[in-house]
Amino acid sequence: MSKQNLTDYKDTLFRVITFGAAMVVLVVIVGIFVSLVEQSLPAIRKFGFFHFITTPIWDPVHEVFGAASSLYGTIVTTVLAMAIAIPVSIGIAIFMTELCPNFLKGAMGTAIELLAAIPSIIYGMWGLFTLAPIMGNTVEPFLQHTIGKIPYLGSLFSGTPLGIDILTASTVLSIMIIPFMASIARDTFMLTPQVLRESAYGIGATRWEVIRNVVLPYSKGGVFGGMVIAMGRALGETMAVAFVLGNKHQIAHSLLDASATITVTLANEFTEADSNMYMASLFYLALILFVMSFLTLAAAKFILKERSAP
Repeated sequence: MSKQNLTDYKDTLFRVITFGAAMVVLVVIVGIFVSLVEQSLPAIRKFGFFHFITTPIWDPVHEVFGAASSLYGTIVTTVLAMAIAIPVSIGIAIFMTELCPNFLKGAMGTAIELLAAIPSIIYGMWGLFTLAPIMGNTVEPFLQHTIGKIPYLGSLFSGTPLGIDILTASTVLSIMIIPFMASIARDTFMLTPQVLRESAYGIGATRWEVIRNVVLPYSKGGVFGGMVIAMGRALGETMAVAFVLGNKHQIAHSLLDASATITVTLANEFTEADSNMYMASLFYLALILFVMSFLTLAAAKFILKERSAP
């Protein structure tokens, strides 16, 4: 074999290997989707799609299953966690890149990485034994006596403050996703060209004006990407939420009510599924969560593409 033929052979082999590695990802995704659809077919045939996602009843005894309560709990806890985490994460990132003394940057960066590395079950135990009593005895009564007196908005804080509810679960979730958002936002802010900062300072801009008019606009794509990653983590979180949410299938009208999410329902009830329809309904929930995660990522990529278009 000539040297040229050997080089061509190696190039072809390299392309085949890399193509195979790339195809593994697609095969896994398609395989998971097909498996979920296959396992959930009995529930799909019996309940359909619209009826399943709009029915709040989850009754294994009479085999009446609906995803509305779990879907509601998943969306509410995720949205509330993001509402708490986004401003805190951006504030941390701005402080670390623009205001933090050099001797503190290393320690703060390590602390954020440690928070991201803590297993979710530890967050759940901490939420149950430490945060839930604080929320039930102090924070939630305070919210009831303040925001709870505001018309319409006050209904969100009605009920008995026990600490095992949507608000506590969302708070734990927000603490879990803050390190991811803060790390990505920090790294994105650091990519802002120094010449842009110096030019803004040169025309008399204050530090806040530089952050608002230079750093944030330049970094918005990366920050949004961090939000999407954090949202994906929040949508799929199980153990931490299972400890403090209450796992009650209902459309909760108050943030102080117990609820259930798709992941918590799957984790708690898979071992209890004693009929084919029960198991198929759980797989149907898993399929809905899979599609939700996919659509979230697809929407985020579309928005980023639209924003980056000239």
